Formats: sequence, structure tokens, C-alpha cells
Amino acid sequence: MELLTELDPSVAIRAGTLTLDSRVPGGPIESAWDKTRFEMKLVNPANKRKYTIIVVGSGLAGGSAAATLAELGYNVKCFCFQDSPRRAHSIAAQGGINAAKNYQNDGDSIYRLFYDTVKGGDFRAREANVYRLAQISVNIIDQCVAQGVPFAREYGGTLANRSFGGAQVSRTFYARGQTGQQLLLGAYQALERQVDAGRVAMFPRHEMLDLVVIDGKARGIVTRNLVTGEIDSHVADAVVLGTGGYGNVYFLSTNAKGSNCTAIWRAYKRGAAFGNPCFTQIHPTCIPVSGDYQSKLTLMSESLRNDGRIWVPLEKGDRRKPNDIPEDQRDYYLERRYPSFGNLVPRDVASRNAKAVCDEGRGVGESGLGVYLDFADAIKRLGQKTIEERYGNLFEMYERITGENPYKVPMRIYPAIHYTMGGLWVDYHLMSTIPGLFVIGEANFSDHGANRLGASALMQGLSDGYFIIPYTIGNYLAANKLEKIGPDHEEFRAAQEEVAGRTRRLLDTRGTRTVDSFHRQLGKLIWDYCGMSRTAQGLEYAIGKIRELREEYWRDVKVPGSAKEINQSLEKAGRVADFFELGELMCIDALCRNESCGGHFREEYQTPDGEALRDDEHYSYVAAWQYNGPDAPPLLNKEPLTFNYVHPSQRSYK
Repeated sequence: MELLTELDPSVAIRAGTLTLDSRVPGGPIESAWDKTRFEMKLVNPANKRKYTIIVVGSGLAGGSAAATLAELGYNVKCFCFQDSPRRAHSIAAQGGINAAKNYQNDGDSIYRLFYDTVKGGDFRAREANVYRLAQISVNIIDQCVAQGVPFAREYGGTLANRSFGGAQVSRTFYARGQTGQQLLLGAYQALERQVDAGRVAMFPRHEMLDLVVIDGKARGIVTRNLVTGEIDSHVADAVVLGTGGYGNVYFLSTNAKGSNCTAIWRAYKRGAAFGNPCFTQIHPTCIPVSGDYQSKLTLMSESLRNDGRIWVPLEKGDRRKPNDIPEDQRDYYLERRYPSFGNLVPRDVASRNAKAVCDEGRGVGESGLGVYLDFADAIKRLGQKTIEERYGNLFEMYERITGENPYKVPMRIYPAIHYTMGGLWVDYHLMSTIPGLFVIGEANFSDHGANRLGASALMQGLSDGYFIIPYTIGNYLAANKLEKIGPDHEEFRAAQEEVAGRTRRLLDTRGTRTVDSFHRQLGKLIWDYCGMSRTAQGLEYAIGKIRELREEYWRDVKVPGSAKEINQSLEKAGRVADFFELGELMCIDALCRNESCGGHFREEYQTPDGEALRDDEHYSYVAAWQYNGPDAPPLLNKEPLTFNYVHPSQRSYK
């Protein structure tokens, strides 16, 4: 096999054996999705009830998919580890959802949203998927309004919009600073309607711990009941994963503490390729870390950059209070460097610039790792009442956490891990390299390239769940004759025994260190060496240290309690074990991508003015990693990316 890199032999990577067929139809991109839908095979309405579909995850992607599939007539089993679908992490999304409605008559269009998304992702996304996302965006708003989602409205009753990073139009629909919550309630009520109708069986407090593949097709999952500890098998004709991202590999992130990678990682180890794991997003507007024992970080919505101005003192080491620093001694560095976009540059650009000014010694706050987000000008221009109407809940949350009133003094913000563009590789039908395993929302790699634009996560989750999966999963079922099997099949029994054995091993280790102590150490390693900036030397060091730490973890982790009860330490222990393996793959992926693009910033590859420097000749591809056994390096498969509509260029927001 071809040797792909001459790095340290312990991370030498060989070519994979998978055939990556994106299944993008030929012809004009504008008609690709219509053509695909027309060519799909259909399941007769009377036959849909003969099929069972498992949906893992109940957030915007999973919840909308489960509700829509059930409404079509399929039997659906929906699993979530929370006590209610309403507690899915989608509820935490704040700022808004993009759609190319052009209600503001400011020049927006489906093509412009497509263009902005491809460019914002630094030309590392599949064009056809992105164009379809932009097309469907207009339907999502109609769907959600019909559900009663209380989007903000203008005085005359029309839907309001605001701007987000990477765009020069106002296309973001919002519900104050709690858009995710309102959209999730819409999906939840649709889901519960199907539960009441008997077409969805809901399994709260169940965690997927393995995928079962029979004759090369996904046929079910193995779960653990988080209340009783019981391990069960669930059979289906197809499996949909809508389990979110893996940002908690960093320990400190804006994700809910329960968010994890276990479902997609188990699928990876069963044969699903993992796409672009090093593409992670650092959000520029988060409340800075306040101490060594903090367990998570808090997002301040990107929407705040509509009215807030970001600045630091001109002089290094200036420790005066912000209101004591006169205007001519402030550096509004984003407005200075990027006059066309100002404070609304994409997230990767804003984050790197914040890090740069802090590295210069001009950061604010006790740690020096912070910049100001100042609303004084907006309050003076619009009045405090208007700012309260737009961002009141965000300002209240900030004051509760920091004890500072952002109406009187600027907020302090600093970048933090927020989202992961990487995920399981999927084709145009959102099917992984395992037939019958579909992956939607943040759990897949498909739409955002190397950097996601703000307000596009909710758009993708609902696009996948409401409007894509209902078509593509029907095509799969109609085209494949599936053998009838039960939970007593040998593959299910073997998977259950593997899950039970892994659980016993964690409990039997009886070491001296807590799960959290290992997770914190792992997270700092990955943040330092595979975070906002990366180097070959640092990544090689991190890979070695992660391996050492993982070995120590399995020797010395302490998991109290038993497997037959509610045991959150046990839950975390299994998730952190997967984070160790995923963290290593992230570093390997970053090491093999010798370029900078979007959120992947290799310090060796940058323009003279510090921007990301791509290498389109060698790295214009999706890295689809293939599991190769517990003691062997993963295999690298490449899906070449072609750009027929938005031609790659050096991104400029100046």
C-alpha cells in the first residue's frame, strides 16, 4: 500500500481500502437535489409500517428525523441519554438560524448563501451538499413558523433578521438569544405527537454503546439503560445517528457536559469512515476561563457582534478599567484589519485575531486571555431598551456568571471550543460507508468544510432531519431486501458481550485517579497542541502523550459504584475512553494535513499577514479515516473535492 507520510513511524499512515462514492448526480447543481429525489425508489405508504428505523439522538436533527419518519408511517425507535428529548444540547443554541429568504431585500439569494458557506468553510466542503442546504433553508423557516416557533418580528409583523459572521446580508432568523430552545420545542412537539400516535417508541436515559452490522449492513444497536444498568439489543432495518459533535474531547467547551462521541466512535470502529476529525471550531465570543477547576465554558452568542464592538488596549500591559481607557487608546482590531466585514468576520478569523492580540500582551482580565465586547456605542445609538429586547437574556446570563453589568462595562470574551465540523463521512444521501447507517446534523462531516458560519448549525440539523433523511432512507429500504432477524442473532449477542466486558473492565480497574482528572489532562493536551493553532512538532508530541495517558487511564482510573444502578462515573468513564482514541485521530489528521484552512491553522502555513494558507494542489480532499484495528494506525481514504461553481481563492474579508 502507498505510504502517505514519512513522519515518525509510529504515526506513519497508509492508504485506505474504502471506495468513497459521494453519489452526487451529474448536471447543474441547481437541479441536483430535484433530480436525486425523482430517481429515488419509493416505499409504498402501506409498506412503510413494515419497517423499523432507529434514531439515536433527539436534538434538532434526531428529533425532526424521528418525527418526520414516523409521520410518513415508519415504526421509529428514538433513543436519548437525557431524561427528556427537550434536554438535547440543541436547546443551548442562542443566536439564530440562516435562510436565504431575502426578506430584507438586501441582495441575498440561495446562491449567495451557498457561496458564503463554501467560502466560509475555506473551500473544504462538497459543493452539492452545501447548495442543497441553501435551497432547503427557505423551507425550514416555513416549517418552523407553521409549528408556532416565536421568531422575532418587526413592528409590522414581518419576520425580523440580523447578521452573522461571514456574510454581508441579514439572513439570520432568531428568537432573542434562545433560538435553539424554541426550534427544539417545535421539533419536540412534532415528536411527541408521533409518540402519542404510537408510531415512535421513546427510550430516554438509554445510551448507545455499540452498532450491530450484519452482512455488511447496519441492523441495530446495543444500549445501556442508565437507570437500571440493563444492556439491551434493538433491531432495525436502518439506523440514523443524530448524536451531535465531539467538542467535549477538549474537556472545557461550550457543549453540555453529557455531549460525547461514543455513538459515532462505535460506528467508526464497526467500519464507518470518520471525515476530517481535525476540523474543529473555536467560537470567538465565550466567557473566559476563570479558574483551574472550571468544568465547562459558556457561550455568548455571535449575534452580539451585530451591535458590540471588539477591542483591546493599544498598549501592552494596560490594566486600567475599560471605561477609563480613552477612545484614542483603544484598538478595534477587527474593524481595523477587516474594514469590509468588521466585527462580523467568520469565527475562525475572529478567534485567531483574539489569540494574536492576547499573545502580544494586550489581553484583558486577570489572566490576560480576554478581549472586550463593548455595547456603549449601540446603547447610545439605539437606547438600552432596544438592546434589552435583542439580547436581554444573554446580558442577564453574563452578569450572573461574572458579576459585571454589560450595560455599564464591556463584556470580556475569549475563544473556546464550540462545534466540530468533522464527523462520520456521508454521501449525498447522508449514508455512511456502512450501508443502512445514516448520519445527520453535527454528527456527520458534510456541509461546513473547515469552518462553520454562525447560525448554520440549526439550519443543517433541521435540513437533514425534516427534508433529506425522509427521502434517502426510503430509497435505501426500497432498494435493499433485508433478512428478518431478531435480538438473539449471534452478532447482537457478541456485541452485547463486548459492551458488558468493556463495562466490567472499567469497574474492575480500581485505580487511584478520577475520570475527570484524566479528561482534564487530555483536554488540555489537545487544546494546547490541536486547538486554535497547531504545529507538526506539537502534534507529534501530543500523539505520544495521549498514548501514554491512555495506557495510564486503563491502569489507574477509579470508577466507583456498580453497573446495576445510576452511575454517572461509569457513564463518563466509557465516554472519556473514546475521547482518548478520537483525540489521537484528531492529532494524526491535523499532522497529515500540511496546510492551514478554516479552523485548522498550522503555524507553518500562513500568509505574510497571518491568514490561513491553503494548499489546494495537495489537500483539496475530504480525509476519510478507516479503523484498522486496536494496535494499528488508521488508514487514510481521500474524497477529492471539485469546485465548479465557487472557485477556490485566498479568503479575504478585508
